[in-house]
Amino acid sequence: MVDYGLKGKVALITGVNNPQGIGAATALAFACEGVRLVLVYKKVDRPFDQDKTGKNGVDRYYGANAGDAAFVESRLREMNAEYLILESDISNETAVKEIYTAAFRRFGRVDILVNNAATDDENGLDTIESITGAVIDDTFAVNVRGSLLMIRELVKHRGDYGRIINLSTDAAQTFAGQITYGASKATLEALTRSIALEVAKYGITVNSVAPGPTQTGWIDEAFEQVVVPLIPMGKLIRPEDIADTILFLASEKAGMLTGQVIKVSGGHAL
Repeated sequence: MVDYGLKGKVALITGVNNPQGIGAATALAFACEGVRLVLVYKKVDRPFDQDKTGKNGVDRYYGANAGDAAFVESRLREMNAEYLILESDISNETAVKEIYTAAFRRFGRVDILVNNAATDDENGLDTIESITGAVIDDTFAVNVRGSLLMIRELVKHRGDYGRIINLSTDAAQTFAGQITYGASKATLEALTRSIALEVAKYGITVNSVAPGPTQTGWIDEAFEQVVVPLIPMGKLIRPEDIADTILFLASEKAGMLTGQVIKVSGGHAL
């Protein structure tokens, strides 16, 4: 069994309210290693059909993200994990400071930051012909501004251990049809490299994980049939696959790995 050297560390993870999501999977993976957790979520109110949430598709996905973090909290209770769950908005500078204040009040430190929270446009207004200023602002407010604010606070309150993991997407550099979302993630990858250089002197590593098509509840059967043939490994990525990579990057064993973008995509979008 691998010892990641994380027992007793404190990890702050954003975007944890989807039971099938990467944030929830990452929280549970860290809890298994004895990591103390600060979990942040925001309810995202998008229309969905409750009758269609019993199977994978946009209705299940939107329904999950409209809820709270009850699922992950129930699992953490079963594991006797130490945790703090906060509902907040990382695009708000005051809220970010309050998140860290609460984390330090509870645990006295934050060692690991996983920037998982993200947003895109629900109405498909993400092509060059349909894009609106509001979509641009809303997407970058969370995916870039929010992630930057979270990173800034970790660096400001750094201790003797520091790991920052940003969630990108494997198609960030070329994402036709989702240009604002893709551009926000490409920006986050650029920031990953720049910030890695700035904070290396503190012993903090900064890396990005770029998932391929991952079954977080949103891929229905029809789309699965379309996308799986595009994945050389022949199957959808699982949230646990992403969580395993994040766990390694957060560990002592990745102490000299920084400024990297690691695609966990089964060969998709190489």
